Amino acid sequence: MSDEQTPPRGRADAGGPESDGPQPEPIRFFGTTWVHHDGGYALRRAGVAVGSLALAAAGAVVLRFAFQGLEIAAVGPFVGILVVAGFAICSALAFRRTWDGFVRRPGAPGAGAADTSGQSLMLIGFIGSLLAYFCRSLVEAPGERLHRAEYAAARERHERRRGTRTGNPAARKSKSPKRPKNRH
Repeated sequence: MSDEQTPPRGRADAGGPESDGPQPEPIRFFGTTWVHHDGGYALRRAGVAVGSLALAAAGAVVLRFAFQGLEIAAVGPFVGILVVAGFAICSALAFRRTWDGFVRRPGAPGAGAADTSGQSLMLIGFIGSLLAYFCRSLVEAPGERLHRAEYAAARERHERRRGTRTGNPAARKSKSPKRPKNRH
C-alpha cells in the first residue's frame, strides 16, 4: 500500500486490534485525531483557537457597525441600551449552551422544542459561542473529554461482552498452533 492508501490508526479497515470494536466518533475540525493526538492534532487545536477568536473579533466589529448605525439613526439611548443588553445576554447564553455541549450530550427526548427556540439565541449570541470554542480549544479539542469518556465506556462494554461470552472462539487463546486435519 502506498502512503495515500494506508488507513489511519484506529480505523475499522486498519486491521489492528481496534478494528473489531466500537469506533471513535469524529469531532468537528478534528476527525478522529483526538484519540491518539496524531494527524496534526496540535496544529488543528491552534487553528480552531485562532480562527474562533478571529471570527469573534470580526463579529464584534460588525456589531459595532450596527450600533453606529443606530447612533446615526438617533433612536435614543434606551434602544441602544436594549440592543447592547440583548446581545450581551444572548452571547452569555450562547456561551453557556455551547460549553454545556462540550461537557454532556444535548437532548432529552422532549428537548426538540427547546432546541428550536434556542437556535435564535445562538444566532444572536454567536460571539459567545465562538468564544466558548476559543476557550475550550486552549485546553482540548472542543468536546474531546465527552467523546473520550463515551469511547472508553464503549470499549470497556465491548471487551466485557467479548471476553465473558461462553463459546466465543475469538476470546479463546490458542496455546498451540492448529494443525490441518488429515482427510483420507
